[in-house]
Amino acid sequence: MIKPVRIALDAMGGDHGPEVIVPGAARALRRRPDMKFLFFGDAAKIRPLLDAAPGLSEVSIVRHTGVAVRMDAKPSQALRAGRRTSSMWLAIEAVKKNEADVAVSAGNTGALMAMAKICLQMMPGIGRPAIAAIWPTVRGKSIVLDLGASIGADARHLVDLAVMGSAMARIVLSIERPAVGLLNIGVEEIKGIDEVKTASRLLRETSLPNLDYRGFVEGDDIGKGTVDVVVTEGFAGNIALKTAEGTANQIAQYLREALGRDLMSKIGYFLARHAFAALKAKMDPRNVNGGVFLGLNGVVIKSHGGSDAVGTAHAVEIGYAMGRHELLHKIRDSLPLSRAQFPTQSRLKAAGAPAAAPSGS
Repeated sequence: MIKPVRIALDAMGGDHGPEVIVPGAARALRRRPDMKFLFFGDAAKIRPLLDAAPGLSEVSIVRHTGVAVRMDAKPSQALRAGRRTSSMWLAIEAVKKNEADVAVSAGNTGALMAMAKICLQMMPGIGRPAIAAIWPTVRGKSIVLDLGASIGADARHLVDLAVMGSAMARIVLSIERPAVGLLNIGVEEIKGIDEVKTASRLLRETSLPNLDYRGFVEGDDIGKGTVDVVVTEGFAGNIALKTAEGTANQIAQYLREALGRDLMSKIGYFLARHAFAALKAKMDPRNVNGGVFLGLNGVVIKSHGGSDAVGTAHAVEIGYAMGRHELLHKIRDSLPLSRAQFPTQSRLKAAGAPAAAPSGS
């Protein structure tokens, strides 16, 4: 018998709290019936919603807390007010205590990252976590990281991102040896900052068995799906994400205005409505909701704060996949291979690259 994947949910996180989190879990359960849930939050608000969702209450446990992290709280404030007591912290702690395989929260991103780092701590040798997400492309889907967990990256951290991102791609995309590219200002080897060029050289030289390094990619390659995993540091990754989201909204607005402009446009829309429905589904951000925090001693999923039940269900299912297919084991199996072949700082300097600061500095 297959062991259920245990999901710990911060029921009070996000803009809508239990009214969205509980129905989202119910939707996910219909698609993935081998799940169990731990809900953390206001029991008086959670239990009626559980009772209204057929089958959900039978596989769920509610643990009450009256403390919730505010969406506008600074990480330091969230830690002072909600460490060990908030629904966010308790969901993460359930993973640490092995009561859950995955924690999912739509709460404050900075607070979630801070609490996850303190509660779960980093994997050995990983200085900083990363946020990885599924990115829709013209070829299907890709994994992009880091999308804003931290700013800046040395060559060692970029190689770690490549290893962790490829482990996630093997699960989500079912590709045994994902193609990996480093985001850069051009595909030529002479372009880019020293850290990116050094990371590229290292990835070529090490020839890791679990990824196929393809070199540099540019911004437009993300949407093309040129590679399965796009690696960048958090500043550029977050800008790329927000730009893509804004462009998608802009195009959608243009389409709405054009299709409602006159009678012929409305008739054209009616005739092509199924094609437009398919386009809308492909561009719907709810269908790619769920960023994975990588580098921690546990799996944490960040759901968008404004998500509805559909988006929440997708984030839960991402967590399910990470737990079912043992993301942490895949990363732990791959990291030693890259570490064993990673040059020392003295060899990096001899090769002409600056000695980078440790990732955690």
